[in-house]
Amino acid sequence: MVAIEEFLPFALPDIGDEEIAAVVSSMRSGWLTTGPSAAAFEREFADFVGGDVEAVCVNSATAGLHLALEALGIGPGDEVIVPTWTFTATAEVVRYLGAHPVIVDVEEDTFNVDFDAAKRAVTDRTKAIIPVHFAGLAVDPYAIRRFADEHDLLVVEDAAHALPCVGAGTMVGAGESDAVVFSFYATKTITTGEGGMVVTRNKDVAARLRTMRLHGINRNVFDRYRSTKPSWHYEVVAPGYKYNLTDPAAAMGRVQLGRARSMRDRRAELAARYDAALADLPVKLPTHAGAEDLHAWHLYVIRLQESSRVDRNQFIEEMARLGVGTSVHFIPLHQHPYWRDAYELRDRDFPVASQNFTTSLSLPLFSSMTDAQSDRVIAAVRTVLA
Repeated sequence: MVAIEEFLPFALPDIGDEEIAAVVSSMRSGWLTTGPSAAAFEREFADFVGGDVEAVCVNSATAGLHLALEALGIGPGDEVIVPTWTFTATAEVVRYLGAHPVIVDVEEDTFNVDFDAAKRAVTDRTKAIIPVHFAGLAVDPYAIRRFADEHDLLVVEDAAHALPCVGAGTMVGAGESDAVVFSFYATKTITTGEGGMVVTRNKDVAARLRTMRLHGINRNVFDRYRSTKPSWHYEVVAPGYKYNLTDPAAAMGRVQLGRARSMRDRRAELAARYDAALADLPVKLPTHAGAEDLHAWHLYVIRLQESSRVDRNQFIEEMARLGVGTSVHFIPLHQHPYWRDAYELRDRDFPVASQNFTTSLSLPLFSSMTDAQSDRVIAAVRTVLA
């Protein structure tokens, strides 16, 4: 048996002295709300993604998805296609606007949206689709564009797992979609604690995002408060929200963004260690990106095979007893009481996701993980399954 040392959690943030110093400097500057660090973070993020996009920072990816749909005119009675294999935020933001998520199945190997299932779900009320780049594996941007063009749909990509991530040679965020939303939650590939970013090429959408993220006010608080002349006047032009990102959070994000590629490379190294060490076990390993593409490796998801001596839930319990945390990404939307009952969803309508859910789980994967910690995970998995 594996000796149980201190419990190894499923995820830990990768925060160092540079991030701490940046936050302290921001606090000492006097800018505690949205200010110069947030503005700089937006510029740097847009440059990082490329594709001549504008970037708008917000206090969560959920806020970003909500704002993006609102800016694109999604409203009561509209339908938006959402894959069942995602966190509830992807669908709940559709309901915020009085629209309806139309939940569809996913591909077996990638867990990304099944466009054939999506095609069957299109009606004359369908206005948009939200493809999710699950675990950091990009949805094919050409497939997204073909589907959107065929059905005249808007596209808001849920890229919460996808930084940096490349599909079909294109950085996620730099493609042709109407908006792309990233997450900086504590466990994501870069973090601001809580936070997110929306990128778009559409200048009108970007302007609407900036207005609606702060109460529908037509002037940026940073512009109002940094002026050396009286600048108290502003106008509320819409019933907006309180979705702005603070400067200390943005200061942390700027440092994290500068480390994004190296942290992603470390995740890839850890994924490769898992690939090599677990290949002979009764598990299906994650699907990799193509040779010219880039997997963000936000998650490392395995699926237990029929020959495994334990089921998924038993595996999780035994790993915990061995001192290793795991998680499940995700309980499909159609199995949650609200979505199931409100939209009369049944497992038989989502055969791939329903089956994948019974066998899949996520192993610990974070960029600050050491080789020794990785070896602990591998040893525990082999103890449970070998």
